[in-house]
Amino acid sequence: MIPNGAMYGHTAHGIPFYHQNLRPGRRQDANDAGSALRSPLLDEFRANKARKWELRDIYGYIVEFSGDQHGSRFIQQKLETATSEEKQGVFDEIVPDNALQLIQDVFGNYVIQKLFEHGTQVQKTVLANAMEGHILPLSLQMYGCRVVQKAVEFVLPDQQASFVRELDPHVLKCVKDANGNHVIQKLIERVSHERLGFVNSFRGNVYDLSTHPYGCRVLQRCFEHLPEETTRPLMDELHKYMINLMQDQFGNYVVQFVLEQGKPQDRNQVITKLRGQMLNMARHKFASNVCEKALVTAGIEERRILIDEIIMPKTDGVSPIVSMMKDQFANYVLQRALTVAEPDQKEILIAKIRPQLVSMRRYSSAYSKHLISSMLMKYNRDK
Repeated sequence: MIPNGAMYGHTAHGIPFYHQNLRPGRRQDANDAGSALRSPLLDEFRANKARKWELRDIYGYIVEFSGDQHGSRFIQQKLETATSEEKQGVFDEIVPDNALQLIQDVFGNYVIQKLFEHGTQVQKTVLANAMEGHILPLSLQMYGCRVVQKAVEFVLPDQQASFVRELDPHVLKCVKDANGNHVIQKLIERVSHERLGFVNSFRGNVYDLSTHPYGCRVLQRCFEHLPEETTRPLMDELHKYMINLMQDQFGNYVVQFVLEQGKPQDRNQVITKLRGQMLNMARHKFASNVCEKALVTAGIEERRILIDEIIMPKTDGVSPIVSMMKDQFANYVLQRALTVAEPDQKEILIAKIRPQLVSMRRYSSAYSKHLISSMLMKYNRDK
């Protein structure tokens, strides 16, 4: 407990804390209650800006300074150019007894990150050892997750593997957590794929992950960084739900990723699913983004087919172009088609759009006014 009776930090996960006059994870100014907890040295440091302070001046108070906004910034700056002896002095006051506390601290976490960046490999290993057994709760904590990510970048492969083993049984919980998902993404980016056995737990959950605000990011990192033999089952599962994912507020980003960075055969499958659906999808808030991306990433012949679908009247004689011009989402797809169409198709599009612009002036909505202006500019530029 801290002196005011409030429990320090996030204790839901049972991580031990160091409680020596270290204030809660929030900003405290000179005239608030927290100022009474400061040592005279920290008060002098905050007040005396004229003095040229060095790390040796605050030895014995490193933990307190690390937990102070101004003290933390001072230590961070000094660590970047510190001698080996100075780094060791800072390190010895923090590790192991005070490491977990500072890792979870709003200001202290930055000092720990600097130790990972600028410490010796031995210091990095010892610091990471202090974290072992606590990787899951640290990954779920606002500041701890930043330190775990930094550690992943700087520790040796065996220690990376140790982190993975701790998170493995809880990986789906981490993926869906506002903090934990960043740790999983970092592991996918930095750790050898042979050590990432937890990716197998994504199988059978691809739709659920794709439609989750954090899961969709993790899935994209998998496709970006992992080899084909690991991601192929995930991609094949993704294709089963492609039409639904196009219309999802998060799933559409995964589909756009496939169009932009996926293998040609996967991009072609997405575009094939769009054929015959362009007008419907273009009018959808989220799927319209996929339509635009498809027009940009498709090959010449695939793009011609998609644009022909926009140009040709439907069986009931209704022109898709008229519907798209009046729609708040589809009008952007139509504008995109104008920018990427081959010259012959562009002429046809302009010829069909131009007569409609006059009648469109009757519409008073912001998007239609924007459309008219944009269409006129494109027409004047291209004629």
